[in-house]
Amino acid sequence: MLHEAVVFLAAAVLAVPLSRWLGMGAVIGYLLAGVIIGPAGFGLVGDVHEVMHVAEFGVVLLLFIIGLELQPARLWALRRPIFVNGAAQIGVSAVPIAAVAYFAGMSPLPAVLTGIVLALSSTAFALQALAEREELTTHHGRAAFAILLMQDLAVIPLLAVIPLLAPGGGEAFDPLDLLKTALVIGVVIVGGRTLLRPVLRMVSAARTNEIFTAMALLVVSGTALAMEWAGLSMALGAFLAGVLLADSESRHALEADIEPFKGLLLGLFSSP
Repeated sequence: MLHEAVVFLAAAVLAVPLSRWLGMGAVIGYLLAGVIIGPAGFGLVGDVHEVMHVAEFGVVLLLFIIGLELQPARLWALRRPIFVNGAAQIGVSAVPIAAVAYFAGMSPLPAVLTGIVLALSSTAFALQALAEREELTTHHGRAAFAILLMQDLAVIPLLAVIPLLAPGGGEAFDPLDLLKTALVIGVVIVGGRTLLRPVLRMVSAARTNEIFTAMALLVVSGTALAMEWAGLSMALGAFLAGVLLADSESRHALEADIEPFKGLLLGLFSSP
C-alpha cells in the first residue's frame, strides 16, 4: 500500500498542475495520470479494483460536503429542478439509447433498463469539474446538481427492479427489504436531528482537533455504511447526513476537516 500511495501521489503532483497549466482542468490530469500508471500504461498499479474500494470514499465525502451546503428548506426549494428537470434529462437520454438497444436485438424490458442505466452520469466527475471552475453556485451549476441528485435517486428503484427480471427473481422479492430501507432512513433522519448535534458539541468542547476530525469521518462513514446495509447508495446516505447538519453550528468545522480527504480521494477515484 505504501508503494501504491507513493505512485498515486507522485502521479497527481506531476500530472494535475501540468493539466491545469494546459487549461484542461484537474479531472483530465487525474485521468491521464491513471492511464499512465495503470495496467494499460506502465503497470505501476496492479490491483485497480482494490484501490477503487478506498477511492469511492472520496465520492461519499464529496456528497457529504455538498449536503452541508444545502439546508433542508433550500433543498425543498429545489424539488422542481430535481424531480422535473432530472426526470426529463433521464427520459430524453434513455429513450434513444433504449431504441438503439432494442433494434440491435434486445428484448423491450432489458433495452429500457439499458437506456436508463446509460443515461446516468458520474456524479463525482461532474461535480468535481463544476467545483473546480467555481460554478456550483451558478444557475447552470445548481441545475446540473439537481439533475445529478435525481440520477442518484433513480438508482434506488433500479436496484429494486433489476433482480426481479432475473429467472425466478419475483420469488426473491422480500417486502421486509423495503421496511428495512424505510427504517434506516428514519433512524438517520431522527438521529441526525436529535442525537448527532449534541454529540458534535461535546466533541467540539474537548478542543482536540484530531478527535473532531475523527468524529467527522465517523459521521460520514457510519451513515454511508448504514445506507449500504439498507441497499441504498453510500453517497446518497452521506448527502442526507450533510443536509441534516447543514444548519448546525458545526457545519463549517466539519467542512474544513473533510475537505482535504475529499480532494485526495476524489483524485484517486479519477485515476484508475
